[in-house]
Amino acid sequence: MMALAPAALALPKIKVLATGGTIAGAQATQADAGYKSGTFSVNDLIKAVPQMTNIAVLTGEQVANIGSQTMNHEVWLKLAARVNDVLKSDDVDGVVITHGTDTMEETGYFLSLVVKSDKPVVLVGSMRPATAISADGPINLYNAVALAGSPEAKGRGPLVILNDTIHYARETQKVHTTRMDTFASPNRGVAGMINTGKPFFYSANTVRHTTKSEFSIDGLTVANLPRVEVVYSYANLGGELIDALVAQGVKGIVLAGVGDGNSTDAAIAALEKAAKKGVAVVRCSRTGSGVVDRNIEVNDDKLGFIAGMELNAQKARILLMLALTKTADVKKLQQYFYEY
Repeated sequence: MMALAPAALALPKIKVLATGGTIAGAQATQADAGYKSGTFSVNDLIKAVPQMTNIAVLTGEQVANIGSQTMNHEVWLKLAARVNDVLKSDDVDGVVITHGTDTMEETGYFLSLVVKSDKPVVLVGSMRPATAISADGPINLYNAVALAGSPEAKGRGPLVILNDTIHYARETQKVHTTRMDTFASPNRGVAGMINTGKPFFYSANTVRHTTKSEFSIDGLTVANLPRVEVVYSYANLGGELIDALVAQGVKGIVLAGVGDGNSTDAAIAALEKAAKKGVAVVRCSRTGSGVVDRNIEVNDDKLGFIAGMELNAQKARILLMLALTKTADVKKLQQYFYEY
């Protein structure tokens, strides 16, 4: 067997875990605005960017092959388990996860709470399918591999990269339906940029994550994850939907409230009743940025609510689900929202 050259031996070993999404999608024709997610396999994606073999030793694995609009708890648990398993190996220096953009921020935040390694975990997708004119998937994937192999990415928690921009999974959110710069990190700003495969970080991830997180997937199943639902506030919202969720036995409700996490009198009254019945109630904002702090506009102390702080509703739902596996105490739950 021919010995590897020293340069090859020095290349980082990156595992690509594929879940589908637009980056693996195909159009019926070039004129077709629609496409089918998950058309191409992980090996197809790797072969499509041969330049990546110059910067990393790559292996691939197909964890799922779906559009991320159908992402679910079963895939989350399976993906988190695989990430933890492969990162235990000395033969893996980092992980790249190909993923649809619709729920990428949610998957990334879930992983930030349950991954137990400080090795780089990078989520990447695209806004154009692989068959589109000027598809963005290949350059995004190249940058993701470069980022996952960078020592500077270690210890930062899961990262999201598209459009040459690096985001912390906790901070980022999808803010446009079709544009290439669809991801933004409106509260704390982007983590950094990448240029010709070289990352430049602007800030540290200062919240608890990965190796410092007290949450894990040990013993978790789809069946025993606490049910938490999101209620979106709007003018004239009544309390009937909230009452119905409580009757169905939900363990938590996240309010995507107007402004500073507020809602109609009827909705707040229904949420107060829910809290008194032991349902954890978290207030967030539908505005897309800002902090929802305690006792601002709404008397959380009196009503028994939890302030969602910087998290949007979809991420607050994830934290509340995992937090409820630890405790139902409102004060402790609030502390989690301060720390994570």
